[in-house]
Amino acid sequence: MSIKTIPDALALQAKLFSGFSDQSRLSILQALRDEPRSVGEIVLQTGLSQPNTSNHLNCLLGCGLVSREKRGRSVYYQLADERISTLLELAGDILAENARGIYECTNYRPLPNEMPE
Repeated sequence: MSIKTIPDALALQAKLFSGFSDQSRLSILQALRDEPRSVGEIVLQTGLSQPNTSNHLNCLLGCGLVSREKRGRSVYYQLADERISTLLELAGDILAENARGIYECTNYRPLPNEMPE
């Protein structure tokens, strides 16, 4: 492997994690862990608005993290790869062991309830 391909691989991996870095997209991915869902079902489960949900689903679809299937007049979304569910589970495990450090970390964006007023 040439040295030039290493930064490219790291950049792609960082871009992959961007799909998981938005709270709305993450909530949609979590909602799809158990079964395929329609936009309406995702809206109910996540509490996001329908336009916001649709916008994020288009992003996730374009990046290949979700897929969709038409069933009659409805469209159902699902995780494109079962390893996404595994990744979310592993993230939960890591968070369970490191929640305090992540919460107190000043190097990343603050959580919404930590934003200055």
